[in-house]
Amino acid sequence: MTLVASAAMIDPLTRWAEHGEKPDFTGLLSFAGQRYTEDPDELAGADVAIVGAATDDLVSDRPGTRFAPRAIRAAGCPPGRHLSAGIDAFAALRVVDYGDAPVLPGDSPGSHAAIERTVAEVVAAGAIPVVLGGDHSISEPNMRAVAARHGPLGLLHLDAHADTGTEVFGATRSHGTVMYRLVEQGVVDGARYVQIGLRGYWPGEREFNWQREHGITSLFMHDVRALSIEESVGRAIAIVGSGPVFLSVDIDVLDPSVAPGTGTPEPGGMGAGELLWAVRALASALELVGMDLVEVIPTAVGSADVTALIADRIVREALTGIALRREGSVDD
Repeated sequence: MTLVASAAMIDPLTRWAEHGEKPDFTGLLSFAGQRYTEDPDELAGADVAIVGAATDDLVSDRPGTRFAPRAIRAAGCPPGRHLSAGIDAFAALRVVDYGDAPVLPGDSPGSHAAIERTVAEVVAAGAIPVVLGGDHSISEPNMRAVAARHGPLGLLHLDAHADTGTEVFGATRSHGTVMYRLVEQGVVDGARYVQIGLRGYWPGEREFNWQREHGITSLFMHDVRALSIEESVGRAIAIVGSGPVFLSVDIDVLDPSVAPGTGTPEPGGMGAGELLWAVRALASALELVGMDLVEVIPTAVGSADVTALIADRIVREALTGIALRREGSVDD
C-alpha cells in the first residue's frame, strides 16, 4: 500500500489553541511556531516563507552547518511585539515555514538545484524567501532563483570574509567563491553590492582588485568602528539605493566570543546588538526581495545554543524591518 501525504497546512499550535502559544520545546518544529507546509499551492497569500538549506558539502574548514536549519528553529521563541520597534512582525506579516529543500549529502550540484527549485516556488508565489543555511555556497541558488524574477540584484553582504575568490583549494565552487560567481553571472550588480564587516587575513589584492573593477564597496570592520554601525548602514543604504535587494548574513560577521558556533571564526567582529539593529534597519529601508543566513554550526540544544539563538533573532529583526517598511515606517 502506498501512503499519500496530505497537502494540508499544519498549525503547530493546534493542541495549544486555548492558550494561544506553546512551550518552545514541544510540538512540531517550525520557525517561531508558524504554520508549516511543503505544498507550493499553500504559499498563496504568504508574505514570507522560511526555507531550510541543510547542506555543507562546500565548506573549506569545519563542517556542521547542515544541522543549522533545525537548530535555528529549535532555538526560537513564540512571536510577540518587538519592544524597540513597537510591532509584531508575525501579526503584521503572513509567515509560513516551507520546510527544507530536498538536499542530498555528497551531491552539491543536485542539492543546489533542489534549493534553487524550492526558493523559486516561494518567489513564484510572490513571497519573500528567507533561507536558513547551510554553508555560504547556498547563496548562489538562492539569488539565482530570486534574480530570475527580479533581475540583477543589489546585495548587502554581512560577513568576515569577502567570498570573492576564484577558487579555494583548487575548487571553483565553494563557500569562498560564491560572490565572485554571482557577480560574474550577472545575478548581482557589483555597483549595488556592499560588504560589511570584513576582517582578518583573506582575501588578497587580486580579489580586491577584481572587486574594485566591478564597483563593489567594502566596509571593513575597522571602518565600521571608525564610522559607527549607524553611519556604516546609512552609507550602505545610499549605495544600494532603490530596486530589489538581497540580504546575506554570515554569522561569522559576529565576534566568535558572541557566536562561537561557526566554521571559520574570525576575532574582532561585531557585537550582537550592532548586527541585530543593522539587519532591522536595512530591511526597513530597502526593497528586500530575499535573504539568507548562513554558516551556523549548532553547539547545544535549543536556546542553550547561543549562536542558533542569535541566528533566530537575526531573522526576526529582518521580518520586523519588512513589517515596518510595509506600514510606511523606517527604523531609526
